[in-house]
Amino acid sequence: MKKRKLFFLLPVLLTLTSCDSSSIQENLNADAFINKLIPNWPSFVAQLGALIVLIVVFLIFGYKPVKKILKKRQDHIESQIKDAEDSKAKWQENELKSKETVLASQRTAADIVAEAKVNAQKEREQILLDTQTEVNKMKKDAENDIARMEKEAQEEIRKEIVNVALDASSELLGREVSSKDNARLLEEFVEDMKK
Repeated sequence: MKKRKLFFLLPVLLTLTSCDSSSIQENLNADAFINKLIPNWPSFVAQLGALIVLIVVFLIFGYKPVKKILKKRQDHIESQIKDAEDSKAKWQENELKSKETVLASQRTAADIVAEAKVNAQKEREQILLDTQTEVNKMKKDAENDIARMEKEAQEEIRKEIVNVALDASSELLGREVSSKDNARLLEEFVEDMKK
């Protein structure tokens, strides 16, 4: 770093040393002023040659390496900017994909919950329907059993009454009742019982 600073100060030092310091102390008169306006040709040529050499040296050893370093630095910065833009684009793409994944997951979860509710409602209705069908069947079976038992009881009562009536009629009449009389008496008795 120090070499570069000294290298850039070199042209300034050469310019200052090439000035004629004795002429600064002289009084300014017209002849001296005119002489100073016209350059000293050997000094002018030497200074011009030194300036050209200095410019060539500066171009070879200063400008080209600095230009290469600046170009390298510019390429490095551009590649970093491009990498940053690529990373940002990938990040945004990944963020978008993750948002889409989250939304899809939420939709799937909502669909699963809704489907579970629908299935639970259907199952509840099916259970209620099955229970109601079973209750109705049990009720119908019970009613059928009651009706059957009632008929059996009535038939049994009727047979018992018929037997009692036959026994009573045979004792009252004092004779054996014929089957024709038995059928007629039975019919009369059943009709009386129904009333």
